Amino acid sequence: MKQKLARVIVGSVGDERIWKGMKDDYDVVVQCASSGRGGAEAYQEVYLRGAVNVNRYLPIARQIFVSSTAVYGQTGGEWVREESPAEPGTETGKILRLAEKTALLGHGMVVRSSGIYGPGRKISLEKLRRGEAVIEGDGTRWMNRIHQSDLVSALEHLIGKGDIGQIYNATDDVPVTENEFYLWCSEFLQKPIPPHGPVNRERKRGVTSKRVSNAKLRATGWRPVYPSFREGLAEAV
Repeated sequence: MKQKLARVIVGSVGDERIWKGMKDDYDVVVQCASSGRGGAEAYQEVYLRGAVNVNRYLPIARQIFVSSTAVYGQTGGEWVREESPAEPGTETGKILRLAEKTALLGHGMVVRSSGIYGPGRKISLEKLRRGEAVIEGDGTRWMNRIHQSDLVSALEHLIGKGDIGQIYNATDDVPVTENEFYLWCSEFLQKPIPPHGPVNRERKRGVTSKRVSNAKLRATGWRPVYPSFREGLAEAV
């Protein structure tokens, strides 16, 4: 079998120069980029300009724009679904929401990913191991997670099963409070439960508390291999 070589292009997805000259013969484009922990300017460059460039230079390809459940600004622990209000209170969240709308105006769909964890992405667990973890406030804030391999499988699944113009939440089956998360992790690692501390109001994507539903994505036939953080972290550790 003759092997096909992948063409690697190095540059920013927001830089038009890397898009010019590309052939418009791609069936699918998955825009799964990272701002590199940057602020509003980085979000403009990576997410918004990236979505604009995909629409402009690859208008025929089906675009899957990977967004974040951070666009849901709810704080009362309520369940949120794709039709729930998405009104983020931070500047970065508002830019991300605009990028979503841009992708949907093109030949695209939006996948809102919850917090990604997996190999190389176990920040909370590593802080607990080092004794640096802090439970913010009373610990009742709801958290939503997805294992990185489950996110990949969701994107792969939606290439064939997703509908253009639709939004899908990609998250596991079981939201968890911060208290529950650290109680399980502490018992699993045999480490002391972290102390409580002030809420970090400087979080880039804002302070929210909501339970994100994946029912719409599951209705297309997708299922997570790791239904909760417990299965995913247990295997990773």
